[in-house]
Amino acid sequence: MSQTSHTPTAGGDHPRPSGAVQGPQRRLRLAAYPSLLAMPALLLLIAAMGYPLLTVTLRSFSDPAWGLQNYVWFFSTPVNVTVLWRTFSIAAWVTIVCVIAAYPYAYLMTAVGPRLRLVLILCVLVPFWVSGVVRTLAWVILLQDSGIINSVIRLLGFDGVKLIRTQTGVVIGMAQVLLPFMILPLYSVMRGIDLRLVQAARSLGARPARAFLQIYLPLSLPGVFAGAIIVFILSLGFYVTPALLGGTSNMMLAEMIAQTVQSLLNWGLGSAAAFVLLVVTMALYAIQLRLVGARRAGGGI
Repeated sequence: MSQTSHTPTAGGDHPRPSGAVQGPQRRLRLAAYPSLLAMPALLLLIAAMGYPLLTVTLRSFSDPAWGLQNYVWFFSTPVNVTVLWRTFSIAAWVTIVCVIAAYPYAYLMTAVGPRLRLVLILCVLVPFWVSGVVRTLAWVILLQDSGIINSVIRLLGFDGVKLIRTQTGVVIGMAQVLLPFMILPLYSVMRGIDLRLVQAARSLGARPARAFLQIYLPLSLPGVFAGAIIVFILSLGFYVTPALLGGTSNMMLAEMIAQTVQSLLNWGLGSAAAFVLLVVTMALYAIQLRLVGARRAGGGI
C-alpha cells in the first residue's frame, strides 16, 4: 500500500501524497543543475583571468614598495596621459568607422536571398581564419607611400596621401580587423525585425527615409550598442596593428605597457598602466549600460 501524509486543514484532514511535498525540493534541485554545469567553466575563467588580474593589481601597489607611487608617476607624466587619451580617441574612431561600414552590410544580409546571404556571411567569417599579423602586414603594403592606394590616387591626378605611420592608417587597419565583431551583432538583431512594420508606416504615408529613421533604426539600436561595446573594448587592447601601422608617434597604451615591462623590466609601472586602462574601460562600460537602461526605462529601444 502506498503511504500518504496527512496535513490538518480547516475542513478536516485530507490525505496528501508524500511526492507533492517533495515536488518543490525537486524543482529546486533541477534548477541548480545548470549552475553546477557552469562551474567548470567558471573555475577555468577565474584561474585564467582572475588570478592574473589580481597579480597585476597587487604589483601596481607593491612594486617596488607598497604605496601609490606608480599611479602618481602615471598621471604626473604628460606622455602617459597623452597615450591614454590617444588610445580612447583611436578606439572611438574605430568604433564609428565600424558602425558606418557594418550597418548597410548587415542590412544587406537580411535583404538578400539565402544563397547570397551565405556568401556574405562567409566573407565576414573569412578574416577569422587569417592571422591578424598577416592582415596588418598586408595593410602596410597597401598604405605605404608607394603602395597601391597612393598609386591609384596619383593616377587620378591627385597628390599622394600620407597613410602609413599615421592615426588614419591605424584606424583603417583596426577597423578592418574588428568589422566582423560589429556585423554579427547587427545581423542577429536585424534578422528579427519585422519589415512589415516599415511597410505599414509607408502605407500610412511616411516617406522611406522617415519610416527607416522612426521604425527600423530604433529597432536595430540594440545591435548597434552591442557591436559598439565589443569593438570599443577590443580596440583598447590592440598592440600589433598600432605598432606596425602607427609607429612610435602613434603609440597606444597596450604598446606602452609592453615596452615598460619588456624593455624597462618595470612591472610596477606597467601594472599600474594596465590597471588604469582596466578601470577606465569598466567605468565607461558601466556608464554605457546605465544610459541604455535609462533609455529603455524611458520608453526607447
